[in-house]
Amino acid sequence: MSVTPEEKARLMKEFAITEGDTGSPEVQVAILSSRIATLTEHFKTHKKDNHGRRGLLKMVATRRKLLDYACLLYTSDAADE
Repeated sequence: MSVTPEEKARLMKEFAITEGDTGSPEVQVAILSSRIATLTEHFKTHKKDNHGRRGLLKMVATRRKLLDYACLLYTSDAADE
């Protein structure tokens, strides 16, 4: 149900801004999106898992906040130039 270390390493390599980047918003959003996708598949067969659904909603909210932050970062960088 969770993201495997190999999948996480692949996502970090793909979305990292610099070598060894693990904390940038892009990497965090990619990892959260992968976790959300696996949980969505889980809920297709386990419709009554409401405790897990709460965790999914928290992940979606966290991803939304990170996307807003990343958007703010890049729009302010563009305005500075």
